[in-house]
Amino acid sequence: MPKHGKKYQEAAKLIDKTKAYPILEAAELIKKVTYAKFDASVETCFKLNVDPRHADEQIRGAMVLPHGTGKSQKVLVITQGPKEQEAKDAGADIVGGKEILDQIKGGWFDFDVIVATPDMMGELGKLGKLLGPKGLMPNPKTGTVTMDIAKAVDEIKKGKVTYRTDKEGNINCAIGKVSFTAEQIAENWQALYDVILKARPAAVKGTYMKNVVLSSSMAPSIKIDHAL
Repeated sequence: MPKHGKKYQEAAKLIDKTKAYPILEAAELIKKVTYAKFDASVETCFKLNVDPRHADEQIRGAMVLPHGTGKSQKVLVITQGPKEQEAKDAGADIVGGKEILDQIKGGWFDFDVIVATPDMMGELGKLGKLLGPKGLMPNPKTGTVTMDIAKAVDEIKKGKVTYRTDKEGNINCAIGKVSFTAEQIAENWQALYDVILKARPAAVKGTYMKNVVLSSSMAPSIKIDHAL
């Protein structure tokens, strides 16, 4: 029994596994080899020479991609007082305070991102076991705990992505859709690459980026020539 179906195997034939492709060429190729009938997400994975067990080697942050992600994010803002109106004016999908937290306790998760004002983090922190594993807990490092609610909501709506190293030292991040032009995919990738490159921990000796690939839902991955 083959591990992958016929379409996957046909797509894989178009990729030279011994080659690392320049990003624009890789972006053009990912559009050719993606056979999903839906508008698949394009993702990139950076395999880094870091040890995330050390705090100074954990890489985490957020940025707005030049061309967004192609996905509309449902934003929940947890706040109170005048900030509620600010959140609504900025385009937040759901706005509320402690009553929303009670809904989450009851198993409601009809949102993609939570933005919160610092005064609500005491209550939100109690939901760490529910929100943490889903990657939904707001964090100052990613700009989701802030008094500037309008800016936070606006950036998320424009295509803000968060990135962080996993236990193996990899960063996986969606950078667009197959319907994007190759240039848009390449420019989004380049913007993320530049940010991760700048975040190189001082403790890292030798090669920083071991391997970088581009992939999409239901398609083979393509190795990117990153030369670092």
